[in-house]
Amino acid sequence: MDDVVDLIVSAQQPDGYLNTYYTVAEPGQRWTNLRDMHELYCAGHLMEAAVAYHQATGKRKLLDCLCRYADHIDAQFGPGPNQTPGYCGHPEIELALVSLYRATDELRYLDLARYFVAQRGKSPNYFAVEAGQRRDATEHWGGPEYYQADKPLSQQISIEGHAVRALYLLSGAIDVAAETGDPRLLATCKRLFDNCVNRRMYITGAVGSGRHGERFTYDYDLPNETAYAETCANIALALTAHRMLQVELNGRYGDVMERAIYNGVTSGVSLKGDRFFYANPLTAAHEALTTTTGTISAKRQQWFDCACCPPNIARLLAKVNQLIFSKSANGLIVNLYSSSKVRTQIGGVNVAAEMKTFYPWDGIIEINLVPAQTAGFSLALRIPGWCAKWSLKVNGKIVKLKSADGYVFIDRDWRKGDVVRLELDMPVRITETNLRSRNNAGKVAMERGPIVYCAEEVDNDPDLSSYIVPPITKWSTKLEPRLLGGVVSITGKVLKEDPAGWNDQLYRSAGQSKLKTAQLKLIPYCTWSNRKVKRMQVWLRRA
Repeated sequence: MDDVVDLIVSAQQPDGYLNTYYTVAEPGQRWTNLRDMHELYCAGHLMEAAVAYHQATGKRKLLDCLCRYADHIDAQFGPGPNQTPGYCGHPEIELALVSLYRATDELRYLDLARYFVAQRGKSPNYFAVEAGQRRDATEHWGGPEYYQADKPLSQQISIEGHAVRALYLLSGAIDVAAETGDPRLLATCKRLFDNCVNRRMYITGAVGSGRHGERFTYDYDLPNETAYAETCANIALALTAHRMLQVELNGRYGDVMERAIYNGVTSGVSLKGDRFFYANPLTAAHEALTTTTGTISAKRQQWFDCACCPPNIARLLAKVNQLIFSKSANGLIVNLYSSSKVRTQIGGVNVAAEMKTFYPWDGIIEINLVPAQTAGFSLALRIPGWCAKWSLKVNGKIVKLKSADGYVFIDRDWRKGDVVRLELDMPVRITETNLRSRNNAGKVAMERGPIVYCAEEVDNDPDLSSYIVPPITKWSTKLEPRLLGGVVSITGKVLKEDPAGWNDQLYRSAGQSKLKTAQLKLIPYCTWSNRKVKRMQVWLRRA
């Protein structure tokens, strides 16, 4: 890494600029096409890398390099007479500048992030002005709303445009609102987040239903086979939810973060870690489906021409440790359940905690607390929204508490060796969708704990659409150590429509089909397409 850092620093120009494409290929065209060319976006990712490397090693060389670049950008952009009143076509630098501010306490970086958020979408539209200066009449992907630049963020009622861009912008805006205490901006962020997860999110925690433009379409439009649900967008949603959780401790944000990570994000990488999905459909009726906007494959790919998703998965998995715990003024908060250890300070007392669990395959979580001395503080545990029944014990004794906003708070004097045991009931759940989501009206999906399940042809009849789930079905679960790296599978007796008698007809009078009893096996959606490339389906017909 030190060699890589040296290489990056050696490419920096005397004025602080750092983008080798423009240094080498188009040295005279810096900052002339913010809409399309990702200059500020790339700067933002470099800033995040510099902050992460400094946090991990304490070394400042890359951080100082990116501070010089941020200083250059701060001088270039703004409302001044000799500054550019623009912003990036692909948001990212906003959240990165806040990260840089938090690492350095340099207020100018926070002010610049706030400027980029507030300037976006103002009239006259900067991208139109910029395109006129380039004499570029090209309108990519449907206009300024694709870039979240058709109106200021404060005026946006619903989340629109390219899904990754929209959620990176929202993440940056949440960070700015958190650091500046801007209630109006925070209210805007909540409104757009709610629209995203209440009307435009797949059951897998995936977002961005439109393949054309990798974008949000409209409320309740959630097609399955042609779902785009880009892995990067699902990661962006998880990180946006985590930011909301830091601003307002409410379990629904943790629920969204958990849903995305365990389903729509993890599906983007194979169990071996060497093949990837860019799009994550919820139905695969063919090995490959060709549409007007490209091919949807049921087979993960080794790499992509636009290779944003594979390294983004690596970034998220490396960041999960930062999502599990958080800290309030008077306590420790557990947001995700995973075997882990944490060391921190609460009220001036060193506190260590170790969490042991087999989650998500069962709901038993044990947390061993080791304060350096007896200390009074609060331990907050998230009670997932999917969990209807749970129990809590401290040192073997039942503790009866009510959850508030998705968390249960245990306030007491903690001593070395105290053990908290949380048991979350994990029955199989049959889930239906809002009727306005026409693609899945009359269908159901199966869930258990945080995991969304699917039927795969490998385990069932190839014609997955012939299975019909009765309203009352006895489901059985089984831990299968040799299946897909070790998962809990679900099986149950359902109905199956007999295809006999159709011959070569496309249509016939209703009521002629015969139903029989059949066994249906379900696996976690995130593990599909790790065996043979076969058909898959999340939503199944409801009796």
